[in-house]
Amino acid sequence: MPTVAVDLHSHTRFFHSPRGRPTAYDPVGLRLQTAMARRRGLDALAVTNHDYAYSAETAFPTVPGIEVSTTRGHVLIVGPDPPARTTPGELTPAETVDIAHERDCAAILAHPFRGSTARRSGAAFDAVEINGKNPEHEARTRRLADRLDLPLTGGSDAHYPVEVGRAYTLVEVDDAPTPRAVADAVRAGRTEPVLQYDGFQRVLDRAYTAIHARRSSRSTGE
Repeated sequence: MPTVAVDLHSHTRFFHSPRGRPTAYDPVGLRLQTAMARRRGLDALAVTNHDYAYSAETAFPTVPGIEVSTTRGHVLIVGPDPPARTTPGELTPAETVDIAHERDCAAILAHPFRGSTARRSGAAFDAVEINGKNPEHEARTRRLADRLDLPLTGGSDAHYPVEVGRAYTLVEVDDAPTPRAVADAVRAGRTEPVLQYDGFQRVLDRAYTAIHARRSSRSTGE
C-alpha cells in the first residue's frame, strides 16, 4: 500500500481571530501554504482553521478540515465533508467526534497537552496528534496514545508558510491522498507521525508567541 506524506494541521492566516470568533479562510494564505508544502516534498496538506472550514480548488492536493474549539480543547476534523463552521466553546469533544463520523471524516485530538483536557473526556477520537509547535510533548503524547490505544498523527500547526511540514503524517492509502482516503486511513490507524523541529523553528515559535501576546494585550486594552 503506497505511503504519502500529509501535514494534517495548518492554518491559512498568520493569526487567529479574537477569542470566541471563527478564523475565516484566506485564499492567499492557502496558496502560500500549499506552495511550501510542495517545496517540502509533501503530498497533501490539511487546512484546519479555527471553527471555519474552507472550500477551494487548488493544484496541490488539499484535505478540507476544521479545528473545533470544543468545551475542553481543540479537535481536528479532516476529510471530505467537515462542518462549514462551528461555534467556539459550544460542542463537547464527544459531540465533535460524532459530527466528524457522520460526515465521513476523522476526528483527531489536537495538541493534547496545550490548554486542553479533552484527553480526559472519554470521547472516541480516531487519533492523537503530535503537534509541530510542541516537540517537548512528544514522549507524553506517545504515552497518551498508548494508554488510549489510538494511533498517532503529525501536524505542523503552521500559520506561516515556513512552518509547514515541521510535523507531518505518513499515511497509507490505496492510491491518491484524496480527502476520503486520508480520513479512512486515519480512522483505520494507518498513520505514522514525523517530527522535524530544528533551531530555526524554535526561534520562529518564540517570535510568533511574543507577537501574538502583544496583539492579544492590545485587543483587550491591557
